[in-house]
Amino acid sequence: MLEIHNSLTKKKEPFYPIEPGKVRMYVCGLTAYDYTHIGHGRTWSAFDVVVRYLRYSGYDVTYIRNFTDIDDKIIQRANENGEPYHELTARFIQAMHEDMAALGVLPPDEEPLATEYIQQMLDMIKILLEKNHAYIGSNGDVYYRVNSFAEYGKLAHKTLSDLQAGARVSIVEDKENPLDFVLWKQAKPGEPHWESPWGKGRPGWHIECSAMTKHCLGDHFDIHGGGGDLKFPHHENEIAQSEAANESKFANYWIHTGMVNVNQEKMSKSLGNFFTIREVLAEYRPEVIRYFLISSHYRSPVNYSQESLELATSALNRFYTSLRGMPEVAAPADSVYEQRFKEAMDDDFNTPIALAVLFDLVHDINRDRDQDEHYAIELAAILRKLAGVLGLLQDDPESFLRGGDNDSQRQQIEDLIEARTAARESKNWAEADRIRKELSALGVIIEDSAQGTSWRRG
Repeated sequence: MLEIHNSLTKKKEPFYPIEPGKVRMYVCGLTAYDYTHIGHGRTWSAFDVVVRYLRYSGYDVTYIRNFTDIDDKIIQRANENGEPYHELTARFIQAMHEDMAALGVLPPDEEPLATEYIQQMLDMIKILLEKNHAYIGSNGDVYYRVNSFAEYGKLAHKTLSDLQAGARVSIVEDKENPLDFVLWKQAKPGEPHWESPWGKGRPGWHIECSAMTKHCLGDHFDIHGGGGDLKFPHHENEIAQSEAANESKFANYWIHTGMVNVNQEKMSKSLGNFFTIREVLAEYRPEVIRYFLISSHYRSPVNYSQESLELATSALNRFYTSLRGMPEVAAPADSVYEQRFKEAMDDDFNTPIALAVLFDLVHDINRDRDQDEHYAIELAAILRKLAGVLGLLQDDPESFLRGGDNDSQRQQIEDLIEARTAARESKNWAEADRIRKELSALGVIIEDSAQGTSWRRG
């Protein structure tokens, strides 16, 4: 049975959907003012695996991932660029779609934009004011009153007094409490704004997710997720708003991904170790990046380094080499490998153990390739099937191993191999050895067999 580590309880719990056979899941998405970075890639690849596995397990999944398309950073960047904010956000949303498609991240069922749900936010803010969970500050902004929600801090596993003692929040005279957060803020001159009962303004960050989850998934749904950095205050504030307004439990299971480090240091722009997905894609194959991102358990920190990506490249080369020459056939149902794979994934989506099962398959394919070809072909089908649940090994083996169909050096390599074959046939070993060295300098590994010479990228 599937068990999920629930951040709300800090323990693994059996997964029981609210409605049998159906799963409703929401994951916080992009604030669309810049390109996606490897931290985004890590989180959304992890939840892509969650969705793929839930669907593989027979669940009907409704997956929502939002876009924040209005906030301070967006307004500032648009002003710096001298362009309308909606053109800025549209450009980065399109770029995000391209980056995620490259990584094999399937699109969610819905991708709501915050600006499409202003009325729903206004409606929720009105309810919070009526129930005395919110108030209007002296500056005209509307704030959430954290003292009004007895369970505030339950996701962070801290009491309100603990949070207040440790808060790095400057005291604002317009607030009753430094932890109170804005629901609606008055627009400054020249800023984008919407009409509201409290004057022209725009929503605070936290209220948008509460409004969108309510509209897309209802007051109470199964899974809410995001990066570990969102646990407090963003997700804590979502719980407070939604449960106070709706008088209902918000989400049953909270899933948070570990952070990305770069060479064992926290990734940040200030440290100069910040990498966008596009920068990494310029140097590594998309599937290599995906493998790297999902090869660690989703709750663990992941360390981005050249060594990590080289290890991912080596692993995929092993997988695809085992599939080389194997015809695609239907995989048998419920093999012992599949049972072990399910056991791993049912244990809080444990991808490292699931990948270990795939490596065992590779070992057995290579062992039986010459002794029992029929069985090896069957194992290859199981490998493709299980890897597909993780979004891996969907390429043609020859294409992957040779660097892809768009490899600009492919014709040059093919010509060199043909020349080497001719040299070998004429017993010109010195020339054949020289060509091998030239191929090696191009990063090409050649393999001679009774069937001829094959090659792959190193």
